[in-house]
Parts: sequence; structure tokens; C-alpha cells
Amino acid sequence: MPRSKTAFLFDLDGTLVDSVYQHVLAWKESLDAEGIDLSVWRIHRKIGMSGGLFTHILLRETGMEITHDRIERLRIGHAAAYGRLATAGSVKPLPGAKALLAWLTDAGIPWGIATSGRMETAAHNLEALGVDSSKVPVVTRDQVRHAKPDPDLFVTCAERLGMDIREAVVLGDSIWDMLAAQRARSLGIGLLSGGYGENELERAGAYRVFADPADLLLHIDEVAARS
Repeated sequence: MPRSKTAFLFDLDGTLVDSVYQHVLAWKESLDAEGIDLSVWRIHRKIGMSGGLFTHILLRETGMEITHDRIERLRIGHAAAYGRLATAGSVKPLPGAKALLAWLTDAGIPWGIATSGRMETAAHNLEALGVDSSKVPVVTRDQVRHAKPDPDLFVTCAERLGMDIREAVVLGDSIWDMLAAQRARSLGIGLLSGGYGENELERAGAYRVFADPADLLLHIDEVAARS
């Protein structure tokens, strides 16, 4: 039986898996191939939102024409570049990620994963994390109408756990996760492991901020409801 009515809904990149900067480099490679010159720091600031919104904003900032074909080429190029980086072994679970998920499972606290990435890239991360999507609710961009900062991913994940989103905790590393949590009317917990600062996460709605999953597990009594 579940220990409490609280569910934990996790973002994936930068929250459970150390993969944010691989995504940045993959987008950089794809953008360069399309003749779009953007500094990597500008790309990083948009990691965590949906890929479609991400490319629309980037193209808008450059003043270049936005077409369906161009967006599709960027998506395919990013997925291919990320796949090469992931299979090279550079994508690994963040410190404490596996232990945190194991602790929640042992404690009877339901948890799931909701990521703005499509399964074509998320599959690499799930494999590194040792998560079987046939046994754990995993919601990807392919499965919802809108991704972050819209709340659809987290709402759908809560539904698959049989939980009310208002009784769930959203854990993420980006301001887009925290904005989505607020729009879902769920509590947001921020992690610094994706590169956003503590003040940024708090301004976006995080009520607690921890360094990484290991730090969160160390302070789990501050966020997990007691039986």
C-alpha cells in the first residue's frame, strides 16, 4: 500500500540524468548544419521546454524564416547528434538518482517521469537510469498536446499513477519545470544539476531547491509526507 497520497513526478534531463549539456551540444550541431549561428549559452537557457517551442523561439531570435521542414530537420539533426553522444557513454545518472528512486519505491511512494523530450532521445536516458517504461509511467513529448512550460506532461503522468496532480510534487532542474508545476497547481522542487541557479528556480515557483538527487535524498524528510 502507498505510504502517503503524495506522488513524485520527475523531469528527466538534468534532474535524474546528467544530460543537459549533451542536449545543448546536439542542438548546436543541428543548428550549425542548418546555418543558424547561436552561442551555446543561448541554447542552454531554453533546454527543458518543448522541442517545438524551443526551435520556434530560436528561429524567431535569429530572424530566420520558420518552416515546418526546417523545424523537422532541426529535430532530426538534434536526435541524431544526441544519440551519438549518448551511445558514446557520456550520458549517466546524476549522483543519487537511482538511490532516490529506489527509496521512493521501497517507501511505497508512487513516482513517474515526465519529459519534454521525445522517446527517440528519452530512451537513451531511461536505459542509463535503468528505468523500464513498461513498468513505470513515463510521459514524453510524443504523448501530449503541449510540453513544458504547459502542464500537460505532469498532469498526464499524475493521471497514469492514479493521483490528483494537486497532491503531487514536481521535481525539475529548469524554470520551465517550475512554471509547468505552478500551472498544474502542484508543488515544485528545483534541482541545481541542470545549470539553473537557485534564485531563478525560486522565482519560477520552486518551494525547495537542492543540489542534485543525492542532496534531495539526504533531505527527503523535508519533502516526502510521513506515514
